[in-house]
This record gives sequence, structure tokens and C-alpha cells, in this order.
Amino acid sequence: MERVAQWEEQATPGERTQDQLPAAEEAKEAPREDLEESRRRLCSQFASISGSDIGVAQGYLAENDWDMQRALNSYFEPPLDEVTLDRMPPPAFVDLTDDSAVNNPATAVGAAGPGPQEDESTFSLITWNIDGLDLNNLQVRARGVCSYIALYKPDVVFLQEVIPPYLNYLQKRAVSYTIIPGNTDGYFTAMMLKKSRVRVLKHEIIPFPTTSMMRNLLAVHATVSGNELCLMTSHLESTKNHGEERLKQLKLVLANMTKVSDSATVIFGGDTNLRDKEVAKLGGLPSNVMDIWEFLGKPEHCHYTWDTSQNTNLGIQKDCKLRFDRLFFRAASTGGQIIPQSLDLIGLEKLDCGKFPSDHWGLLCTFDVVL
Repeated sequence: MERVAQWEEQATPGERTQDQLPAAEEAKEAPREDLEESRRRLCSQFASISGSDIGVAQGYLAENDWDMQRALNSYFEPPLDEVTLDRMPPPAFVDLTDDSAVNNPATAVGAAGPGPQEDESTFSLITWNIDGLDLNNLQVRARGVCSYIALYKPDVVFLQEVIPPYLNYLQKRAVSYTIIPGNTDGYFTAMMLKKSRVRVLKHEIIPFPTTSMMRNLLAVHATVSGNELCLMTSHLESTKNHGEERLKQLKLVLANMTKVSDSATVIFGGDTNLRDKEVAKLGGLPSNVMDIWEFLGKPEHCHYTWDTSQNTNLGIQKDCKLRFDRLFFRAASTGGQIIPQSLDLIGLEKLDCGKFPSDHWGLLCTFDVVL
């Protein structure tokens, strides 16, 4: 919990902005000729604290009577903890399933300013089922997920079990990422791509024709450090009884991985709900597709991503240990190479509410980039 607590201490506006609060009062009491400069300074401070741009800062400050604390609270804490799917009104977010929204700065949410020089020799990715369907402590758990993203600063994030208000929350918090959802109704997957590192070329949503659980495959074509990438995420059909449908979906995923141009590296990740015997039933993965956990020598510390003996969120008394969350990899045959380097679990610390961010552990994977 120490790392999360450290990030919260940095990112939570309450204590960080006490020294800025007098400036808000200055803005109200300053002579008219100084008002513009005072408000410009407040906008600059807000943008620095929140990681947003000046336009976003000005909007939040103006809506909150130029009170820094209120504006930051409004930005960081949109109401999320009392929602239910059947009575939640459509959230106000940019629908990035439309490519024009991704490429139009006027409709982008919180475009980030220039950051520090990126290390182009490495690439990092998180995949995580964030359990948005569990509404208990949802806001606290969402904040916990954001804490890990801020801590590790991955280039790409695959998320499963996202719901509309969670997506809205992420779009306000994760202003340095382009967020592409795999749907906007019910629950769905989403992909987060660091704007300063990942150049999005196009994306597509590939349906699973016989799913009964609203599942599909989200694929994003992009470049990183000049290397072609095809990034894919999905949440395959759940529960033991739906193994036949799950294998149909896995076949479709693998077929789409193998048909991508040989010049691109393909990475698939998500909550596969797979049991090892199901993969064996297919005869294993195609020869050119690797399971990253197996490629790295089957490290025991990240063997199980759904472990009820350690994760108490669901209150299941029986100990169940399964490797539901997986990462598959197909190397590019030409040009630069992106090679898996390490794999770790995240989300292992309980939050102040006594819950973990999700009933799944997340997977953090790092890659070497060979130009």
C-alpha cells in the first residue's frame, strides 16, 4: 500500500493546493487591471496540478467561481459511487469509437502538454480486468486503478469490464492518454494509449457473432518509436459452462493476430477466462504466436491472476487459483523488434476501503525495443 499511498499524497488535491488557495482569493479581490494576470496564474497552477491543458483549467475554474480547491475537487472527483447501470444517464464523454474524434483536437478530452523525453528503448503495457460491474466502493477502487497507472506510466493499458461512468472518470483523470472503448453500452473493454508515445493509425471492433455476454475484439493499429504495432484486447466468454463459446472466440482472436502484416508486432491481452486444458484442446497456440508468461519462463510470482486465496473482494471461501489474464505475442518478421522482457502482477495492495482495486490482479509487461 506504500506506493499507492505515496502517489495519492502527490495526486490528491487537498494537501497539495493549500499554498495555492490564497491565490484564488487574490483573483476575487484584485484590482480590475490585475484580474486577468491573477486568473492566468490560477489557470497555470491548475493545469500543472491536474496535468490538463489551459483550456480545461479555465473551464473548471470559471465554473467554480475561480476557487482553486472547488475546481480541483470538481475535476478529480466526478460522482461515481452511487451509480447503477439501469438508471445512469448517458455520460458526457467523447466517443472515440469514431476515428474523427481521435484525430480532432477540438473534441479531445484534456490534451496534455509536452512531457519529459521518452525512453525509446523500452515499451510497457498493463492489462487489467477492473471489475466495473461491482459497484461497491467503485469510486475508491477506480482511484486505485488510476494510482497504479500514474505510478507505472505504461505506454498502453488494456482494460476489461469498463462501464460508462468509469470511462467518464478515466477520461477526466488520464488526460495524457487517448482512450478508445470497445463499446459504450453496458460493460466493455477499453484501450488507453499514451499520447506522447503511441501514434494511433486506425482501430476496429471485431464482433464475436455468437456471444451471449456482449463480448468482442478491440484492435488498434499504431506505431511506437517507428515500430508498427497491432494491439488487441478482449474479455472472452466467462464461466466454466461457456468453454465452447470461449474457444470460438479464442480462434477468432488468433486468426486476427496471424493475418496482421508481418511488418507489425502483434500484442493481445485481456481477461481470457481460459483454462490450460482448453488451450491444449485447440492443439496449443499457432507456431508464430507466443504466450508471454511461457516465453519468459513461466515465472511463478505472476502465475495466477485470479486468486481467491489472496484476493478477498468477492468473499469466496473456496481457494481458486487460475491464470485468466494472459498476454499473447506475435513478433514482426521485418524491421525493428519489440521483445518481452519482464512480467509482474499489480493491484496487490488493499485500498483504504479494505478492498483491492479489482477481483483480478493486473499484469504489467515491459518490452525491449530494438530499432
